[in-house]
Amino acid sequence: MTMNKQPTFPSYLFFRLSFFVALGLVFLLSCSNNVDTREQNDSDCFGDYSTAGILVDINEEIYNDDGSVKNYSRFSWISNGINRILNGNGIPNHNVGIFPNADNPNTITEQNINQIFTLCPEIITESGSEVSGPASVIAYALNSVKFDPATAGRCNDAGECSLAQGQGGWNIEALGHDTFDFGDDMNHAHVQPNGAYHYHGMPELLVDFLGDNQGMTIVGWAADGFPVYARYGYAEANNSNSGIKSLTPSYRMKSEPDANRPMTLTALIGGPGQGITNPNTPISMGAFTQDYEYMEELGDLDQCNGRFGVTPEFPEGIYYYVITDNFPFFTRCLKGDI
Repeated sequence: MTMNKQPTFPSYLFFRLSFFVALGLVFLLSCSNNVDTREQNDSDCFGDYSTAGILVDINEEIYNDDGSVKNYSRFSWISNGINRILNGNGIPNHNVGIFPNADNPNTITEQNINQIFTLCPEIITESGSEVSGPASVIAYALNSVKFDPATAGRCNDAGECSLAQGQGGWNIEALGHDTFDFGDDMNHAHVQPNGAYHYHGMPELLVDFLGDNQGMTIVGWAADGFPVYARYGYAEANNSNSGIKSLTPSYRMKSEPDANRPMTLTALIGGPGQGITNPNTPISMGAFTQDYEYMEELGDLDQCNGRFGVTPEFPEGIYYYVITDNFPFFTRCLKGDI
């Protein structure tokens, strides 16, 4: 009896097919890895700016032995491909002033900082939008300490003032005058009643701690996703070979006070002693936010204390905010979406 023999698959074809299957798998895995890498180091930004891949691999725990701290400063910055994510405890990683003190009775304590910032910031308003309210934080430093340039201090037209929860239409500035003392330290910072240490201006010892990158120091991120630099920038905004200079704001003190501005501090209500005093002392120009005016192109920066230009981290250029030595010290408005 003759049996029909089943056709066999030639061995050389089998090996050839196996080779191409393996090659295809390698190609697919390679593509997958490329996608993962891109998601970690870049993002699909449809606007003009991307901050992906910049300072998204930070995880620090530093013990601060300063007498007013005695605690660990913990902060991390990571990226999920869409946002940068900050987790921290708001404890500074540098020396601070003495807290509590005569003008600031509060103790530095840990905070629970969990914030996200877009990797694809966009300019949505050229004039900037004011950021206000106790829950609205305009920016965070890399060490998770917040920037909070304004104060809750107010005066009324009669010169009756309070440094906390004040009433009246005149906003007291924390810096730039000697009339009111908020107990701020060498970092232009002090402590809120909830224990939150925060910067009103140049965080001097944080800048020292971070050092500089080709003369510029990125110190944090604004709530709209744009970077924050300290003091210095290129002399020509779009020329990285133009040298470094101290950037100047475009605000100036008014030559005459506004109508109904109180000129004498008749009563100081609350504060560290929670009592009422009657100093009857002059309120110097510069004590109120309203004492300043913006003059376009007076300095290097715009009304939000920022500008577009190249930086070491962004050689193609980006909009960035600048902490300055003079008013407004830190931006009071944001140009991007929050």
